[in-house]
Amino acid sequence: MDVPLWVWLATIGGIIGILAADLAIVDHPWSKTRGPREFGIRQAAWWATFYVALALVFGGCVWMFGGATAAGEYYAGFLTEKSLSVDNLFIFYLIISGFAVPRRYQHEVLLVGIVVALVMRGFFIAVGAQAVNAFSEVFYLFAALLLYTAWKILREQLSNGHGTDDYTNGAVVRAVKRVMPVTDTYHGARLTVRLGDRRFATPMLLVIVAIGVTDLVFALDSIPAIFGLTQDAYIVFTANAFALMGLRQLYFLLAGLMDRLAYIGWGLAALMVFISVKMLLHALHENGVAVPEVGIPVSLSVIVSVMAVTVVASLWRSARDSRQDLAPASSSESEYSGWPCSTADSRD
Repeated sequence: MDVPLWVWLATIGGIIGILAADLAIVDHPWSKTRGPREFGIRQAAWWATFYVALALVFGGCVWMFGGATAAGEYYAGFLTEKSLSVDNLFIFYLIISGFAVPRRYQHEVLLVGIVVALVMRGFFIAVGAQAVNAFSEVFYLFAALLLYTAWKILREQLSNGHGTDDYTNGAVVRAVKRVMPVTDTYHGARLTVRLGDRRFATPMLLVIVAIGVTDLVFALDSIPAIFGLTQDAYIVFTANAFALMGLRQLYFLLAGLMDRLAYIGWGLAALMVFISVKMLLHALHENGVAVPEVGIPVSLSVIVSVMAVTVVASLWRSARDSRQDLAPASSSESEYSGWPCSTADSRD
């Protein structure tokens, strides 16, 4: 789409305004009780639904002013980036759990993570758009990066999920520990604290560093994925921005469901492979090779189908495992209830 500068500025201003409103709603500074609001499952679900609805409405505006093709690219990009953002939340969950972040400070950690992710993705979008416009061969590199991402996801799935060591004790975190001593306890939301005549880092600083490194890795993974669906910088940026909105509320909604989404990694890996193939075909086509290209309707259908199958299969497995966990308890209770009868019978 040919997007004028004022639309870019209005969009960025609107996103900043939404993030500011989100912060005000969660932290409610006008309340007598200072500090972040505790979200229940129902509240988190309502807010997560609101942000998804907002993204869908924005897609309708893209359709109205940019046409069906641009809207299809936006929706495909949004769904892909939202799926990757949910996977990003899994890592946030492991970092927050690994560092034992008090619940009252988890909002601040998530806000920093989302803002840093948005800034990093904006930077990589600008770089990626210039690279795509300069030479089409960059799609070969993007395709290779996506295949590597799929391999990483599959490796973690085959090793029974994500491990926390890489995130809570990574190279950058260890470097911070070597530079500054770290306190054993949190000091509010402060990153550093002076104790005596020395300045110490707090665990909160290590959490922010770990979140920032994770955001960098996910930005490197997600930007090639959406450039495989569209090369429109405006659509790439807005799809990423709306995918990141509401992640704080979505985190508290999914915190109790992390173990139930067992197959989400497999679905994401499948999407990465599909988009890498689509990107490779596009690169070959741009270089004069007569190969078919994958259109946006097909891409959107594949993305929706893969994620739907992934979620349904995960919920089915969770329900099956729950029934299996209850079965031994039921049988043991029935055996126990028979003991007094059998004892009575033996006495008679």
